[in-house]
Amino acid sequence: MEIGVRRGAAEEAVVRNNEGFDSRPIETEQRLMVRTTGQSRQASDEPQSFLGCLRYFVTPYVWKQAQRALRRHKSIRWQTQPLIFVLLLMTWCCGDSVGERFETARAFYVACYQRKRRPGKTPEGFQKALARVPTLAFRQVAAALRQRLAQVFCRRFEVAGFVPLGCDGSRLNCPRTPELEQRLLSPKGRKRDYPPAIAVTAFVHLSLGLLWSWRLGGARAGEQRHLIEMLPTLPRKALIVADAGYVGYGLLQKLQAAQQAFLIRLSDKAPLYVTQKIALSRFREGWAYYWPQRQQERHQKPTPVRLLRLRGRKVDVWLMTNVDAERLPRPLAKKFYRWRWRNEGLFRTYKRTLGKVKLMSRTLAQAHREAEGSLLAVRLMLAQGVLALQLAGRSPSALPSARRVLLEIRTEIRNATGMYLGRRQRQTYLERLKAARQDRRRHRHNQVRRRWPARTDHKPPKPPRILRMGTLLKELLAKTLDAA
Repeated sequence: MEIGVRRGAAEEAVVRNNEGFDSRPIETEQRLMVRTTGQSRQASDEPQSFLGCLRYFVTPYVWKQAQRALRRHKSIRWQTQPLIFVLLLMTWCCGDSVGERFETARAFYVACYQRKRRPGKTPEGFQKALARVPTLAFRQVAAALRQRLAQVFCRRFEVAGFVPLGCDGSRLNCPRTPELEQRLLSPKGRKRDYPPAIAVTAFVHLSLGLLWSWRLGGARAGEQRHLIEMLPTLPRKALIVADAGYVGYGLLQKLQAAQQAFLIRLSDKAPLYVTQKIALSRFREGWAYYWPQRQQERHQKPTPVRLLRLRGRKVDVWLMTNVDAERLPRPLAKKFYRWRWRNEGLFRTYKRTLGKVKLMSRTLAQAHREAEGSLLAVRLMLAQGVLALQLAGRSPSALPSARRVLLEIRTEIRNATGMYLGRRQRQTYLERLKAARQDRRRHRHNQVRRRWPARTDHKPPKPPRILRMGTLLKELLAKTLDAA
């Protein structure tokens, strides 16, 4: 930990590449193989501080991968480590605007690394430097961090010979700027005028509750296509657990060709065929063929799947898998699918606890990088909670409270920043108010900058009518004035 003893080092502590979405998978990433019997690699002493926990996961190897992707990135004030570090902190800090979160995150970085060169002071410069960072850098950091998570949590990485990974998608709304409305179109077939949004599809490690990998795209991006693109990021012995939205002939053929195990829920839209007549009232499990009508007409081969019927209080759950009953018995399949709700819980943590229902960035490049950085931040936040429970000897099925972990992180940021405030930051309240003057920028003549949907255009009022009084009106005016 590099927090020094000197005071007065914190600065202003108050609390072109790839602008589109690159959907190409990382071809150089290798599938992980983790031994469940080995000991996890731990430091000689357990991390005690917030900065120590961050360094426990974000190792020098992780920063090296980011630096490798940033060879052509040149910035006078913003280097690789402070740029990504401040981006992660902005996700955890409080604030209603980008400027407030930037000031808090930058102050904490300066307080922790007092002997290093100061980064830039303005949020505008930070955003410009961040927009020049290629998206490959974030993917390299995410890939290196996945390997680190597999090393730290190797004891809970596999469950009964499988690595259960739940897959689901969501949408992140964006501001209604002309660029985002043009680049991030609304989904097809929607009658309402939806705001621009980014589609995110993510894998979640169901045993740990940690975000494993993700893929971003426009509002019209398909979740099944994202799943296929993320197959190289999955470890060996992975078991994909998904809901009924991931049933498709092309997807199943891709999974079978990759020899990837899956457990997917079925609906009435899935055409299944059996060679012999069965009694549905007594059916529990068996083998069938998934064979849609279009594939039958094209003489394409069917996909053999194993059907499972899980009894429920309200409705029965029908599942299909390509794993036999010896490796994946019914109780284990029921347990894995019940864990799939942890995928929904992670999106709730990301969008509600961290306040990412709507992104703050107003350009496509900045929105893409804000989403990448915030997803890395939620992974690191939950990983610290899981590590603390593991070191405390809690039950392997225990998961941390995302809200409490976030409150502890904000407490550490506040304490570390306030402890190392200097004389310049401890000026009086009145002195700070003197600098809070109104900006002198030139305001636009037209108050309406752009036309918003479902809003009528502003019509200026017409000039008043000036009429000449007649004889009768003049007499009435005189009588009124005399009476007054």
